[in-house]
Amino acid sequence: MRLLLLLPLILISYSLFSHVLADQIFPAHLGGSFGRSSREPKFNIEFHPEDSPFHPDEDQESVVMPQKNGQKFLCFFPKVEKAKSGMPVIQQNTSSMIVETEKRVKLKTPDELLEVLKDRCFIRQEGWWSYEFCYQKKLRQLHLEDDKLVQEFVLGEYDEEAIAAYNQNRSDISTLKDPRSKDASQRYHAHQYTNGTICDLTNMPRETEVRFVCSEPRAMISSITELSTCKYALTVQCPTLCKHQLFQEERPVSHIINCNALPKDYKETREGEE
Repeated sequence: MRLLLLLPLILISYSLFSHVLADQIFPAHLGGSFGRSSREPKFNIEFHPEDSPFHPDEDQESVVMPQKNGQKFLCFFPKVEKAKSGMPVIQQNTSSMIVETEKRVKLKTPDELLEVLKDRCFIRQEGWWSYEFCYQKKLRQLHLEDDKLVQEFVLGEYDEEAIAAYNQNRSDISTLKDPRSKDASQRYHAHQYTNGTICDLTNMPRETEVRFVCSEPRAMISSITELSTCKYALTVQCPTLCKHQLFQEERPVSHIINCNALPKDYKETREGEE
């Protein structure tokens, strides 16, 4: 069964070895990698010198790979097993599975990771106006002269009900990223701030969507934009969000194919075994 699952990989690998020139072969200490897309598993090829060969397990599948210069390698494939989904997966030892399980169990939600912002306020100066954001309280647009408040507009107050309604209509993933981008750096976790100062143009209360993003090195307001008349988007960068897996770049799984230089007596040994 394992050999059947590896057949596509064997064909790809054979093609790779058969169509490269001798001076393009990866050196033993560098190896190489290939994969059809960034999301699919990548297979790194590592070539081992004769004085320090790779030692495979007894039941590890292997295949002879020739190069155009006539040199041959005996390559050993990573062990695979058939998962419940029907897709081949790399076998893991028990200890690593336990560690991964604990990581999933202890993973905090975005709101839990944002608790470090409680009781904190942030100010951003943009020309005539200053913007003061206090976490889970309110967002204000201010004009100060000689440290005296001259003009003030409330752009929204923290609204748990609006946040619940916002999240109810979206999946876990869509509420954590900008739907216009698949780039992890564009993902955000949103809070709704409503019931601000009445807008003269719409005769409706001002409101703001506060977007928390993963960004180093410190928490701060990074931008504020007016999406439509008296409706705003405030972006707050927060390093602790980077701990959540949905704010991290998706990296393909990488597996290693280990190749040893084919021993001169390999053919005689194989014939004797057969």
